[in-house]
Amino acid sequence: QVKLVESGGGLVQAGDSLRISCTNSARPFSQYAMGWFRQAPGQEREFVASLNWNGRTTYYSDSVKGRFTISRDNTNNILHLQMNNLKPEDTAVYYCAAEAYYGLGPWEFTFWGQGTQVTVSS
Repeated sequence: QVKLVESGGGLVQAGDSLRISCTNSARPFSQYAMGWFRQAPGQEREFVASLNWNGRTTYYSDSVKGRFTISRDNTNNILHLQMNNLKPEDTAVYYCAAEAYYGLGPWEFTFWGQGTQVTVSS
């Protein structure tokens, strides 16, 4: 059974950095392509970043490219999203997603976490 749990959200100021993480209970963790999405109030959920099973292939939305870095640690079964130079428009609930697939993306994610709130004040 796949259970995704996000952590690390919080309130920061514009220009700050924050790292959020996601654990995946399914084994092996390396079987899963992983991704991050976000949803701001009153808006549709949008793609942020994703990576393949070994972390060597990554995808980013244009809005975060160059500021955010997605990574994974298959030994410790955890996914990270390092967010630098945060902007107020990055404020959203951030969701972790997983898909059991070894190939290259983009992926249609089946499994989702409950989300973690990131708030960036100006």
